[in-house]
Amino acid sequence: MTGKPRLFGADYSVYVRIARLALAEKAVEYELVPVDIFSPDGPPDWYLERHPFRRIPAFEHDTVRLYETSAITRYVDEAFDGPALQPTDPAGRARMNQIIGIIDAYAYRAMVWGIYVERVSKTRRGESSNEALIAASLKTAKTCLAALAAIKGDHPWLAADRPTLADLYAAPVFAYFLNAPEGRDLFDRFPALAGWWSGISKRSSFAATEPVSRSAPAS
Repeated sequence: MTGKPRLFGADYSVYVRIARLALAEKAVEYELVPVDIFSPDGPPDWYLERHPFRRIPAFEHDTVRLYETSAITRYVDEAFDGPALQPTDPAGRARMNQIIGIIDAYAYRAMVWGIYVERVSKTRRGESSNEALIAASLKTAKTCLAALAAIKGDHPWLAADRPTLADLYAAPVFAYFLNAPEGRDLFDRFPALAGWWSGISKRSSFAATEPVSRSAPAS
């Protein structure tokens, strides 16, 4: 298969950015087709054929059509040349998958919606923040940061000695989280993650996928 892939979604989306990071790390040229699930009418009707649950991203490469970020990123890693984004050893791959599970199940909702959206996005719009939700989300975020630091251990990256999908999943979440003052204060309590964040945030793929607007993060 030789066609240019198409990724459907919005650049503000955490999960669209994860897929974009994977494509950038593999040096794959692709087309980003705008789909805004927060538009007043929701995503366009034609998008239902791409994603029956009307979420983002969706992906197309020649005859291959996919949705769900985990499927898209693993396909990108395995279908294209470039540095491998998944460890080959069982323990390393398990650590990577465990981190992805933590991001999906706990970190994303708490760190992005519970902290960034409540403190930063709502403030920009002149709306009141839900302080109880922020407090509860900070507790979850603290657990997530402790878990990531423990899994990382002495590795320079979260799951291995080189970047993997685990790092690409975490980076867009942290990019929002660290814009909130509570996020920065909490992150400072975990110096074991400072070197990782410095490394991932300086990668060319991270700069290339910077969203134009951070007003409405979405999955």
